[in-house]
Amino acid sequence: MALKLTNTLRSPFSPSFSLRAKTERRFVVLRCSAEYQTLSSDDHSKLVLEVKEKLNKEYPSLATGKNGRDDEEMILWFLKDRKFSVEESVSKLSKAIKWRQEFGVTELSEESVKELYKTGKAYVHDHLDKYGRPVLVVVGSKHLPAKQDPVMNQKLCVLLVERALSKLPPGSENILGIFDLRGFNIENGDFQFLKFLIDVFYYYYPKRLSQVLFVDAPFVFKPMWQLVRPLLKSYASLVRFCDAETVRKEYFTAHTIPPDFRD
Repeated sequence: MALKLTNTLRSPFSPSFSLRAKTERRFVVLRCSAEYQTLSSDDHSKLVLEVKEKLNKEYPSLATGKNGRDDEEMILWFLKDRKFSVEESVSKLSKAIKWRQEFGVTELSEESVKELYKTGKAYVHDHLDKYGRPVLVVVGSKHLPAKQDPVMNQKLCVLLVERALSKLPPGSENILGIFDLRGFNIENGDFQFLKFLIDVFYYYYPKRLSQVLFVDAPFVFKPMWQLVRPLLKSYASLVRFCDAETVRKEYFTAHTIPPDFRD
């Protein structure tokens, strides 16, 4: 039974939600554009240096190198996320770098999660979408929390996020997330994993998701969405409920459609 997208579900297809979501996105774009216009490249460089110095002084044990406390590209990204607040950027960055060390992000590989990887429950698509974004696909019906190790699920998640970001073409900054919910049932529901996923993108990969598609959500997904949506806060505006045909027509060409969405 397909999910009826009603106002109680607060679907992006309901008129009130759609208008508010569009307004929120427009406001964010305009606000961010105004912020960036007031800062020159020299200003950016000075702020990056200030953050780097504070990280070196206050968190000398944090790793250096790529995605470390002296990674200027990463520092600038977090500065943008924190609206160029040095203190907030240092706080969020230090936690993100520490998490990467403790989670063992650099040690993740297909081999380390091979049993889950072979299930095809999630993968990075070989092609970009029409808008030049790497695509991370999650097949909800293959997520079985009662049978699968939650730690391995988390590791697979982070490995695929890292892989998707590594496919970013020059000038591109965001990825597309697709949750294929066809065949989703009660046994596939996993609030704790979804909370982990939200935390990952908010705290450790901020503003890396440009849009999330929930495809052909069944009625049993409604309680899960009602639990998750408040946690998303303003990021809920990134979510779009749609059907598989919309995915095929609006996001890919005939040659770049993900395998699970081919006719």
